[in-house]
Amino acid sequence: MKIEEALKEASLRLSSLCQNPSRVAKILLMNYLDVSIEWIFLNQKKEFDESGYFALVKRYENYEPLEYITGEAGFYGLTFNVKKGVLIPRPETEILVEKSLEILSNLPARNEPPLVAEIGTGSGIISICLALNSNAKIIASDISDDALNLARENAAKFGVEGRIKFVKCAYLDQIYGRFDLLVSNPPYIARDYELDKFVLNEPHEALFGGAAGDEILKNIVLVAKNRGVKYLACEMGYDQRESMQNALKFNGFEAEFYRDLAGFDRGFVAKNIFVNF
Repeated sequence: MKIEEALKEASLRLSSLCQNPSRVAKILLMNYLDVSIEWIFLNQKKEFDESGYFALVKRYENYEPLEYITGEAGFYGLTFNVKKGVLIPRPETEILVEKSLEILSNLPARNEPPLVAEIGTGSGIISICLALNSNAKIIASDISDDALNLARENAAKFGVEGRIKFVKCAYLDQIYGRFDLLVSNPPYIARDYELDKFVLNEPHEALFGGAAGDEILKNIVLVAKNRGVKYLACEMGYDQRESMQNALKFNGFEAEFYRDLAGFDRGFVAKNIFVNF
C-alpha cells in the first residue's frame, strides 16, 4: 500500500474518535516508520508494509491514548517518555510549573539551594522542569513503582538525576526535612465524574481523588501545615475553588488561585502565614 493510501484509510477510520484524524494518522505513521513529517510529505507514493501501521491504528480505535502508543508526550517544550500505567502530562500543568518557578525565584537569597518536595510525581515532569530551571534540591514521592521508574528514566534523559531524589511513599510519609515549597498535581476528579474512554485508559489512582474529588488535596494542605512548608502550589479541579479556599484559610494559608487557558479555575499558590521567612 502507498503512504498516501494508508493515511487516507487511517484518517477515515479515526474520524469519529478525534478532532484531527489526519494529524493522528500521520503521528502514528511517523512512529511506525520512525521518520519525520517531512519524510512523509516527500514520500506519499512510496509503497510500504502497512500491517504494523494499522495495528497501531487499531490500538487507537480501542481508545488507547496516542501518547501510550508513541511512548512520548510533549511538555514545557520538552519531549518526555511516557508509558501505560502512568498519567499522561497535560498542557495546563505547565502553569503549575511556572507558578512554582515564580515562588522559587522570589525566595530570599541564601547560601544553600531551596528545598522542594513534590507529592505524586508521576512521570517526573514537574520536578524535572523545576530542576532544569532553578537550583532547587528536590525530593519527589509516588506510590507507584511504574511511575517512579519512569520518573528516574526521564530525569536521566535530561541530566538532572543527581538533583532529584525519588521516594516510594504516600504524601511525605518517608520524606524528612523542612521545605520551602511543596508542589503537587494530585488526583482531583470526583469518583462519579464521567470521563472519555481515552482518559479512562490512564491509571485511575492518578485521576480520582475521592467521592468529592478534593480529598487528597485537603490532605496535602494538612501535610503542608504540619510540616511547616513555606509555600504550597497545587493543581485542582475547575469546581473546587471554594472548598480549597476554605481548607487553606482554616489551615493558615494565604492563597491565590489561577485559571487555565480555557478560563477555568485550575490551581492555587499559598503562603503559610505561621512560618517565618
